[in-house]
Amino acid sequence: MTPGELRDLCLSFNAAVEDFPFNPETSVFKVLGKMFALTSLDGRPLTVNLKCDPDDAILLRREHPELIVPGWHMNKRHWNTVTVDGGLPDRVVRELVEDSYDLVVAGLPRADRLRLDRP
Repeated sequence: MTPGELRDLCLSFNAAVEDFPFNPETSVFKVLGKMFALTSLDGRPLTVNLKCDPDDAILLRREHPELIVPGWHMNKRHWNTVTVDGGLPDRVVRELVEDSYDLVVAGLPRADRLRLDRP
């Protein structure tokens, strides 16, 4: 997956926006003010921090030890750093980004979830 494809994917979700709260190089993708992805699109290798169910995070790290690791500078229980240009199929990356978005949306108030069409 290319940086442009990753950016487009993150912005394809309802109410998703790109923000730069840390520096101009670090893209933070949010839904209604809550972060679901963080990346440096110019980074080599291209990686993205994604929210993940803690049990799933452990399994993913075991299945892909070189490509999925505990979230760098994040809560290691709930976030993974995923290398997206190093061997994971694009389908898997898309699923991980969508899962991150869904986890963040699930934590939003019910009214916001309904507005996003994700009850």
